Amino acid sequence: MTRQLPPAAVERRSFSEVRSNGRRLEGYAATFTSSAQIGQFTETIAPGAFRDALAGDVLALLDHDEGRLLGRTRSGTLRLSEDSRGLAFSLDLPETQAGRDVLALAERGDLGGMSFGFTVPDGGETWEGRKRTLRSIGLKEISVVSSWPAYPDTELALRAAHDARGTLDDRHRRLIIAELGAWD
Repeated sequence: MTRQLPPAAVERRSFSEVRSNGRRLEGYAATFTSSAQIGQFTETIAPGAFRDALAGDVLALLDHDEGRLLGRTRSGTLRLSEDSRGLAFSLDLPETQAGRDVLALAERGDLGGMSFGFTVPDGGETWEGRKRTLRSIGLKEISVVSSWPAYPDTELALRAAHDARGTLDDRHRRLIIAELGAWD
């Protein structure tokens, strides 16, 4: 059965895997094949869904707020790639208030995860009853979010390279922050 949601503004989905390395955040903005309950339907993302979107200019925002820009692919401060797990990102945080806020929250373990804003091109989704599979995604932005992720199978982690004394700080320290399933 082919069914489409009404054409509307950009859709948003959240995940929660991020690592910090100095002023760089790294992780996954989306993962493949994990399910999320979105209103009255369940949604999964098929491997390869982001392939066509990676060539465009994608923004990195804080909480989907266009006024709090953190980076973009066009300038090279946001790098995106698709691997067998999902949509990987590497983001160089700016020396702005938003960038400092994200870094401080990541270091404290207070961030809720990652999210992304997207559109679905014609033919980019399939439906089986109330299950939607995204097969092609028009990626507009990824966001560092302070709330809960929509997809529970990812983690938000912090990785610091050096502490203030210049020594290795908890090699690849990982902090699991939030899972949507814990809040159901």
